[in-house]
Amino acid sequence: MKTNTFVRGNPFVWALSLTLAIALGLVINAQMRGARSSSQGKDMKTSDYQITGPYTHKNLTVFLVHGPDKLANKNFLTLQEALDQKKVIVYETKSVNELAIQNLSNQDVYVQSGDIVKGGQQDRMMAVDLIVPAKSGKIPIDAFCVESGRWTKRGNEGSATFSSSSEVAATKDLKLAAKVSQSQGAVWENVTVAQDKLSANLSTRVNSPTSESSLQLAVENTTVQRSVSDYTKELSHIVKAKSDVIGYVFAINGKVNSADVYASSALFAKLWPKLLKASAVEAIAELQKDAKFDSLTEAQVKTFLKESEDGEKSEKDVTKRVRLVTRESKQAVFFETLDGADESAWVHRNYIKKN
Repeated sequence: MKTNTFVRGNPFVWALSLTLAIALGLVINAQMRGARSSSQGKDMKTSDYQITGPYTHKNLTVFLVHGPDKLANKNFLTLQEALDQKKVIVYETKSVNELAIQNLSNQDVYVQSGDIVKGGQQDRMMAVDLIVPAKSGKIPIDAFCVESGRWTKRGNEGSATFSSSSEVAATKDLKLAAKVSQSQGAVWENVTVAQDKLSANLSTRVNSPTSESSLQLAVENTTVQRSVSDYTKELSHIVKAKSDVIGYVFAINGKVNSADVYASSALFAKLWPKLLKASAVEAIAELQKDAKFDSLTEAQVKTFLKESEDGEKSEKDVTKRVRLVTRESKQAVFFETLDGADESAWVHRNYIKKN
């Protein structure tokens, strides 16, 4: 009894007990958060994917990734949808590598790294995946210019905001320049390389006289669009009547290139036309006329995905809500976007072959 009285009456002991209790609570809470994050991040890995294919047209080969829908009750607007419906505004900040975005709607908007926005002082590609919450107010977002030289209004486009996002950056070298090297100079260099390869393989200069350096305008070139349509007509239908498709892996000239997998089949279905177009643009740029190449197997595709997930891990917070996990090895790099509003559930996984 005397001991209990001493503890209750001694301020030092009382404060020490309280401090220890708080510390223990914080440790347990952190462990629980970590366990939730870990379980969400690992709830579906390559071994759980079902792969079908190959589906091939010319030098572009596609495998489909099938799996359960982890976000069945979540309906993201894509950036393209939101801009078309005027539910989001992307603002020019006059900083080369940063834009601002504002969601005016009652739905969350999903922005994917590589999404190109047209207009402003220069066309940009988004540098990171971002989830823009409903009624967000202005939020900064990292970006890279995919056009050089221009820093003025272009034609009838607005210079203070961006008008559309119908394309996504093509070529894995351009993606690696933005997502791994994080170098504006390397991004511009790879835009030029892509334009030159397209021009050579299509026997016409694809650079627009309106802005020679614009990747967006080069992709809008009628000859490029006609060639892209040749691929998309043959491959776009492969997802029809397949409600469990959550992503795809593609190869060019018989070599695995990249993959995009989503926790939502509905989100993938919205992005599929845009993703396929970008893959076709890269296939055209890399076309080797009359070249023969071996077909990839499902086992090779799964090996690529698994090896990508086994690289050295790093993490960073993109916003208070969005966390990016990166795993990099000599062969590949893997990016996983986590949504903190959903107990760090993953939303998007991007796999890129480095060599």
